[in-house]
Amino acid sequence: MLKHKFLTTSITLLSAALLTAQEQQQEKGLYIKGNALLAPIGLINIGLEKQLSQKITLQGDVLVSPWKSFAGHEFQYYSASFEGRYYFNEAFSHWYVGANVGVSSFVLQKWNYWKSIPYTNSNNEVFVKSNLYQKGYSFLVGITGGYQFKVSDRWNIDVYATVGSSTDFYKGYDRTTGKRYETAQKYNKSGEILPYRGGVMISYKLK
Repeated sequence: MLKHKFLTTSITLLSAALLTAQEQQQEKGLYIKGNALLAPIGLINIGLEKQLSQKITLQGDVLVSPWKSFAGHEFQYYSASFEGRYYFNEAFSHWYVGANVGVSSFVLQKWNYWKSIPYTNSNNEVFVKSNLYQKGYSFLVGITGGYQFKVSDRWNIDVYATVGSSTDFYKGYDRTTGKRYETAQKYNKSGEILPYRGGVMISYKLK
């Protein structure tokens, strides 16, 4: 009799624990999202954000800028990033901070090369600066701040920005001749602190 009660109680407790764990798993949300701020200029930025605990989520997203020329400047940019987020209230609700890491590949003209002024390299070759562009890849590490709020049962809006370090490896070219304007043997390397992500994500809850 005692053994029967013990077995019944054990099965009941195990069933309750499994049911609770299943409910907790089902409560963990998953959102698909797209950047409404970048879409009007033809930039594709989509991502997934998955809840890991009550206040922590993990997001992965990609950004594609297919423009060979945008406003007269090269602007092909492809990136992928992963981000851990901590919400001060609860997941997908109100203020949060995040740690972001990413990689990118690019063919673009840096903003400080837009002026048509002389550029002289270390071999004393002279180029027109506005004809120069860069091709390479970057490693990115940054901190994100943002605010996410609910607009319906399944729709959220996520406003965010990321600032961090970009370590770039690139080769520079003159678009008129195809010649490299810099004199590095392989890749030039540069590093800078800059905002490299941001926007307004429209999020839809998948579960």
